[in-house]
Amino acid sequence: MTTLLTNAVNVFFKLLYILIIIRVFMSWVPNLRYTTIGNFIVTLTDPILGPVKRMMDKSPLGGGMMLDFSPVIALFILDIIQMIILGIISIF
Repeated sequence: MTTLLTNAVNVFFKLLYILIIIRVFMSWVPNLRYTTIGNFIVTLTDPILGPVKRMMDKSPLGGGMMLDFSPVIALFILDIIQMIILGIISIF
């Protein structure tokens, strides 16, 4: 049972990583965001990237930066959350 749950958690986080990376590439082609697939990806990734972007805007380092590092920070945070969840699963 734990193997199935571990695999499900890994697949979930892998999909999130892929969606965030696709969103980064979409930012290089602005009109891509306004397609059906683009809207879908933005809808799925906004709950993750939105809070990180707001946090970056309030920090003294992130407010005036030309590059958006929020996807990198979001991937790092997701990695930590995944490790915590997998650690909890391994206990049971």
